[in-house]
Amino acid sequence: MSDITEKREGEFFEDVLKYFNRAAKFVDVSEGLLEQIKYCNSVYRMRFPIKVGNDFQVIEAYRVEHSHHKLPTKGGIRFSTAVNQDEVMALAALMTYKCAIVDVPFGGAKGGIKISPRKTTPEEMERITRRYTSELIKKNFIGPGIDVPAPDYGSSEREMAWIADTYATFYPSEMNALACVTGKPISQGGIRGRKEATGLGVYYGIREALNIEEDCAKWGMTTGMAGKTFVIQGFGNVGFHSAKFIHEGGGKIIAIAEWDGALYNQDGIDPFAVEAHRNKTGSIKGFPGAQDYDKYGALEIECDVLVPAALENQINKDNVERIKCKMIAEAANGPVTPEAEDVLIKKGVYIIPDIYLNAGGVTVSYFEWLKNISHVRFGRLGKRYDESASKNMISVVEELTGKAATEVQKSLVERGADEKDLVYSGLEETMISAYHDIRNEFKNTPGIPDLRTAAFVVAIKKIALSYNTLGVFP
Repeated sequence: MSDITEKREGEFFEDVLKYFNRAAKFVDVSEGLLEQIKYCNSVYRMRFPIKVGNDFQVIEAYRVEHSHHKLPTKGGIRFSTAVNQDEVMALAALMTYKCAIVDVPFGGAKGGIKISPRKTTPEEMERITRRYTSELIKKNFIGPGIDVPAPDYGSSEREMAWIADTYATFYPSEMNALACVTGKPISQGGIRGRKEATGLGVYYGIREALNIEEDCAKWGMTTGMAGKTFVIQGFGNVGFHSAKFIHEGGGKIIAIAEWDGALYNQDGIDPFAVEAHRNKTGSIKGFPGAQDYDKYGALEIECDVLVPAALENQINKDNVERIKCKMIAEAANGPVTPEAEDVLIKKGVYIIPDIYLNAGGVTVSYFEWLKNISHVRFGRLGKRYDESASKNMISVVEELTGKAATEVQKSLVERGADEKDLVYSGLEETMISAYHDIRNEFKNTPGIPDLRTAAFVVAIKKIALSYNTLGVFP
């Protein structure tokens, strides 16, 4: 979506504190420990020059480490003109709670560089990214066991490769140097499945929620993805992959909104065709399989599930009364303001919160970090052994039954798991288990008003346990 974010009802970090304070009422944790968990441990604001033509441009940038209850800290780097300290602090805090919810052993962090990627040349992007990395190195704000960045809005594998290379230049004898950052290209120590991880996690979370008959009955829906109508707001990496897996899972996408326009077709839109059209024309507008639509009005289209996958503050006090969906699945960070959420809950809208639903990215980043630390690709040691064992099993079954398996049957059984299979499997298990942890807290703790509060309760309990185990707060 656009680099420019409308002003919130309140500051973003204040919104996170509101959610935290709501949840704190339901946990048996001392006030002192709650204060420690709530606020950011380290905030690094920097300004540095880069040369542009014959002049210099001063770049404003940030890195925030919210919690050191576990190390390293972890969080993406956002490239946007809307970057400010408040936003980075809020996103770092959300990362702490997100990691705790999905049992990823990191503290939360976040970075931001105040530029527009669309208006910055690749050469300037490289200079800015490498200089930013060197500034982090100077202050010990990056390292495999210290703080591990990742892609976020406006950044990609390319920038992560520059970060890894810059770090390795400063530490040429560091054997784990590639683990200083995740979201890298496969050739530079990345992991298969990372690019689509956040969108796939969104799909797993929505699918699990829609598989519970008791809950679907409350929302006036049948179980399962099939036939449900979806509106996707944001068609970047997260939005596209969310749409892709929803489409493949049987969901019907009736609208897609992006920063420069939107599409609508009540009979359904193929996200693969939209992506192909955008690659050809540079925009989703004019797609022949749907009518052009107002990008803001798309949020207000009646649907079963609304998936905001852009920036924060998209559903607020100005448009909340016109939202017509049964479920909101927060693929973006902070797309619904607290004031809007209060209205939606009264209307009976079920919200799957961001601190759970978009945790697929950090989960697979954790897998990439493990791969870099262990120096071995997932599946490399066991794939051929599993295939051989499966072939032996088929031979025994054929001998015992006197019937030969077909080639299709053999291909299904004999195949050993490769890296992508294991990543998908690990992510699916993580998202399903975490959803039920949150749902059980929601159902079994009297007074918890919504799933977001339950998610914060789960996170606070886990973080408090970490501190108590360390003996910091006896």
